[in-house]
Amino acid sequence: MKSRIVSAFGAGFFAMCAASGAAAQNVSAMDVTLSTSATAGGLASVLDQLIGIENATRSGRAASRLRRLGLRLDAERARNDTRIMTGADLDALAPPQGNAQWQCLTEALYFEARGEPIAGQYAVAEVILNRVDHAQYPSTLCGVITQGTGRRFACQFTYTCDGLSEEVTDSSAWHRLGNIARIMIDGAPRDLTSGATHYHANWVNPRWASVFPQTAEIGIHSFYRQQ
Repeated sequence: MKSRIVSAFGAGFFAMCAASGAAAQNVSAMDVTLSTSATAGGLASVLDQLIGIENATRSGRAASRLRRLGLRLDAERARNDTRIMTGADLDALAPPQGNAQWQCLTEALYFEARGEPIAGQYAVAEVILNRVDHAQYPSTLCGVITQGTGRRFACQFTYTCDGLSEEVTDSSAWHRLGNIARIMIDGAPRDLTSGATHYHANWVNPRWASVFPQTAEIGIHSFYRQQ
């Protein structure tokens, strides 16, 4: 003859089940039964099951708290993200202004990425700023951008040493890219390329592309992070 475990153990198990929340409610509905001749080992097995339910419930509550924390962090990042990702909104901003470092970054974006989607333009800005922070590169925007200039095709950014004219002819693109440069210099997030320090167009295959891990692909550019 069988009897329910609640009868065998009394109020103590009611307290445990109450502490187990929603998961325990599901278990309390089950027919957890024992033989009248059940041994101590059998009772211990049932006790272990109930303790396992309690631990699982606690883990579930902890995971739920972590998820809520993650959502709060995501919301905080969103509030702090000053990037403007639509062309119309960028074009509606006041004419951008800045110092020589801003001028260098705007120029680099204009000649390197003006035909790219907006995300790709931000991504190129990320690479340049990441290099400024990297110990193996100059510590200023202009220094990074002009590194190697003067030696044909030996520079870091092709437009500075390809022998072609560097004339700005598209004022609308300059306005948009100048605002992107301003936004990035002012501390916008750099999360599009996972710390990339290099990029190349999809029609070339530089040697370092087989050495550094690729982190992103946006528009015509593939991005890589120097270790």
